[in-house]
Amino acid sequence: MNEHIEVVKKWLADNDSVSQEQLSSSRDYAFHAFSAATFLSDAAFDAFGVAEAVAEAANVVLYAADAASEGNADAAYWVKKYEELTNDK
Repeated sequence: MNEHIEVVKKWLADNDSVSQEQLSSSRDYAFHAFSAATFLSDAAFDAFGVAEAVAEAANVVLYAADAASEGNADAAYWVKKYEELTNDK
């Protein structure tokens, strides 16, 4: 499981269990991971769509971390979307 999705899930279960600093850090890391994955997806030819799938999952992690850092309950939607994309629950 992605550690940043885990932070969001922990926050969803108990908003006070995760500090704003942890949420912001997860959001920042997720943004950088998404940027890197998007670059790789754009730069590499991948006949099987693996780079594109990685970029999509990274984007969903970014949305989840961003929603949680803003105190937005939409984070639950993005966690579910991540689990569907990765079959990781």
